[in-house]
Order: sequence, then C-alpha cells, then structure tokens
Amino acid sequence: MGIVNITDNSYYSQSRCLASDGTADLPLVRERISGMLNDGADIIDIGACSTRPGAPAVGAGVEASRLAPVLEMVAQEFPDISVSIDTYWASVANMAAGILSEAASEGRLIINDIYAGRRDPDMLPEVGRLKLPFVAMHSLEETLDSSDYEGDVVAGVRKYFEEFAVRAAGAGIDEWVLDPGFGFGKSVRQNWQLLDRMGGLLCFGKEILVGISRKSMIYKPLGITPEEALPATQAAHLAALDRGASILRVHDVAETKRTIAVWQMMHNC
Repeated sequence: MGIVNITDNSYYSQSRCLASDGTADLPLVRERISGMLNDGADIIDIGACSTRPGAPAVGAGVEASRLAPVLEMVAQEFPDISVSIDTYWASVANMAAGILSEAASEGRLIINDIYAGRRDPDMLPEVGRLKLPFVAMHSLEETLDSSDYEGDVVAGVRKYFEEFAVRAAGAGIDEWVLDPGFGFGKSVRQNWQLLDRMGGLLCFGKEILVGISRKSMIYKPLGITPEEALPATQAAHLAALDRGASILRVHDVAETKRTIAVWQMMHNC
C-alpha cells in the first residue's frame, strides 16, 4: 500500500502533494501514483489530512475539496487500480464511492479510518451500506496526543478489536482489515512490544495492515530523521511479515517490494 498525502504537514516531507494554494498538486500526485504502481504497489492510499499524532484536523469539507480532483483524475487515468481513502468522515467516504463508483462496485475502494468509526458515528453505517472494505485502526485518544498506554498493550489492542468486531457486524461490515495502530497512543517501547507480539492478533482471522514506514518508533531511538530511516524501516518490515502482516503501508514501494521478495525467498527455500 503506497502512501499519497494531499497535505503540507505529513511527517515525511517527500510524501506531501499539496500545492501552495492549498489544493492538490495534481502533476505531483499523478507522478507519485504512477511511480508507485510501476514499483509494484497493489493499493494506493490517499489521504487529505495528516494523521500524525498532534496534527490538526482540517475537517470533512477541506478533505473533500482536496480529494475530489485527485479522485476524478484517478478515475480517468488509473481506472483499474485499488484505492484506499484515509479518512474518518462518512461524507468523504460517500464522496469517494460516488467518484470511484466502478472501483467501489468491484471491491477496489477501501476506507481506511484511524478511529475505526469512533470519530464519526455515521462512518460504520455508511461503509456497511456501501459494502466497502474497511481498515479499522487501533487508537486510544480522540486527539491522538497520548504518548503512553496503560496496561498490557497487546491485551488492550485485542480487546479493542473484539469490541470493534461487534460494532462492524452490527453495521453490516463483513470485510475489514485490522491495523494495530503503531505510533498512536503508545510509547516507543510499547510499539515494539506490540510488533514483537503481533501474532496474538491473528485470532480474528483478518488481514493485518502494518503502518510503520519511517515512523518515530524507528527513527527516534536511533537518533536519526524520517529521511534517514529507510534501511531500519525495512528491517522492521521483515519482523512484521514474520509476525503475520499481510499489508504494508509504505512510503517506499520499490524497496519494500524487495524486502517482501527477500522474506518470501527465506520462507520458500
């Protein structure tokens, strides 16, 4: 899953595709999507609000205005790809399904919600009505500014998804992906504990999406910047694959595809 941010404040600067006037930089978006597809991306994840902890929300209206021209371009120029919309607003999900109607009808449009439907009470019912695949991420704080998690982190995440599974079933959502939420409401140590013991989340029988690309859990302990964190990210990706990850949400598609290839060679030798 390759990341395209229609933002000007995402923590990794090279993922930003927002023009100086606050609108999507369409040539840059086109170039980034094309490059990621050429590098082997299976899904393109597009978001119009930075979800890094502490980043201000921009609101559903701004998200929609940034996303609409991007999605129209995708529908015209990349009609056969799988697209994930990184949003927690039901209205944005609905807009995306309208513009990418063919992808939605074919199961190629995914809604990726960092709040797992808790921020907007209309999100889960709308996703259920539209019959869209859904990525539910674990996060604790509405403001996403917590730096620690009290108690056993794996047990807490497991309980969270037990409760989510009930809510998803009630909304008619059958197809959902589990995202443990690395970097959200967890200390650096707890992020690594969660990654090490992530196999404990396979009990749900769902695909596990891991988003650790160039994150602070990697670069802060090493005393480096996000721009310097590519090699360490790939080491963490190998660990994630060994513990059951089936989707990697990344900034660097080509390098990650090579990491996956190495992992596959190790397990098929």
